Amino acid sequence: MPNAKHDTLFTTPLDKSARFSFDEEVVACFPDMIRRSVPGYGQMLAMLPILARRHCLFRQTTAQGNKVSRVYDLGTSLGAASFALADKFAADELEIVAIDISQPMIDKAKTVLGEHYPQHNIRFECADVCQVEFAECDLIIINLTLQFLPPNRRLELLTKCYHALASGGILILTEKTHLDDEQYDAWRVERYYDFKRANGYSEMEISGKRNALENVLITDTLQTHYDRLQQAGFQRCLTWFMFLNFASIVAFKP
Repeated sequence: MPNAKHDTLFTTPLDKSARFSFDEEVVACFPDMIRRSVPGYGQMLAMLPILARRHCLFRQTTAQGNKVSRVYDLGTSLGAASFALADKFAADELEIVAIDISQPMIDKAKTVLGEHYPQHNIRFECADVCQVEFAECDLIIINLTLQFLPPNRRLELLTKCYHALASGGILILTEKTHLDDEQYDAWRVERYYDFKRANGYSEMEISGKRNALENVLITDTLQTHYDRLQQAGFQRCLTWFMFLNFASIVAFKP
């Protein structure tokens, strides 16, 4: 996606009660924030259309009667996943539904995708992903989104995803995770902070963002993700990518 403003959100001390939100300030620097804060994010995005090619079998029908693969991009933020797919698929191959609860995110995503892929069938919705009714689809992407939902709503969403997927479709779930073993988890978290330091974040920025995300971003262990996916109906799941405390799982609909 296009370059954005440099992330300087946490270069000054914040009130301890301040909480992270996806507002206009975050929108302005979000691509830079993600690039410097999520190890392997670019590689994960680059793989999305490769994975999609194997499972998007053009089994859904548009209102015009054309055969396409429907894709849901849940928690789309600035539409990076939709952007990656549109870049590798022809305009008439996919129907992409990009959903986010943040209106500033949706507005910016709509502008960016509209400028670069005006012919593609991409629909944007500002909504709570837990309250959306899904049509049949071949692919659902939940990138760094489930972790922002209350834990007691996560299974319900995944179950809805399972039922919406056509046979042979896949769900791609990417999340920040933690380990049950406190010693190993502490080591991995500190290496993650080393990653952020190497990308130019100061100790104040690292601490400020950590405090702002407390009780906003709530992680699970990989095993919790697997257990929840199985409860939702996905009996076959595979961690296809992992970098430090970030992991991406592909879950298969039989």
